[in-house]
Amino acid sequence: MNLDIRQLSSDEFPQLLTEIPDAPKKLYVRGTLPPADIKLLAVVGSRKYTPYGKQAVETLLKGLAGYPIAIISGLALGIDSLAHEAALASNLPTIAVPGSGLNDDVLYPSMHRKLAQKILVAGGALLSEFEPDFRATPYSFPQRNRIMAGMSHAVLMIEAAEKSGTLITARLTSDYNRELLVVPGSIFSANSFGPHLFLSLGATPITRSADILRVFGMEPAAKSALLRTDISEEERQVMEALQTPLSRDELIVALALKTQDANILLSTMELKGLITEEFGKIHAL
Repeated sequence: MNLDIRQLSSDEFPQLLTEIPDAPKKLYVRGTLPPADIKLLAVVGSRKYTPYGKQAVETLLKGLAGYPIAIISGLALGIDSLAHEAALASNLPTIAVPGSGLNDDVLYPSMHRKLAQKILVAGGALLSEFEPDFRATPYSFPQRNRIMAGMSHAVLMIEAAEKSGTLITARLTSDYNRELLVVPGSIFSANSFGPHLFLSLGATPITRSADILRVFGMEPAAKSALLRTDISEEERQVMEALQTPLSRDELIVALALKTQDANILLSTMELKGLITEEFGKIHAL
């Protein structure tokens, strides 16, 4: 496995990136870029994320496991690093596009150099248009944002305050005629400014992994769990009921079970990784 930095030839550039008006003249890479038939999803969001934002990243990307999708993000603090970690946990290829060169001693932020190594060891890549010894500057982050938006088939925004750099990436996504996907946020959170602004401008709302898969023209395996042979008949009934997330009370009514029996069943299923409960709703995984 060659993890040395090399300059890409022009025919190795990600195809979509060559189509933007301000395409980079040079690109450097460490690791391995995914094949051309893989859909590229950039995940962007606030550095100062909320527990809701963290859950959204982890839940949505977990639901993409097994599909031909690679995750792109910027190696930054916050949602970026969560996206890389969630991709690694789900065995999805991931590409980091830092606002710096790719030499170990300049990778930014320095606290994520170990994360960069994990990405490379897992078969992912680091990508930059900056010279390998270039140190990050305030202007280099907006500049790299166009790389992420330009090379992606779609960009997923998870939390962005009013002055967040994430809004730059969202605007570029629209300018480049890429799909902008947005996770709706809480009306009580300042981090919902960006998502709700772009939802009002026509971005696609994302509330579950299946929404992302449909954007990419992939048929969600919504009933895959129903075909499993390692779940009981009662567990199968729960999965059938959870084609749409339900509150615990709604689910107990649908199952027609005693409350105590239903709670034991649901707790067992959560431990087995079949379901999860978030913000008052139970979701099938």
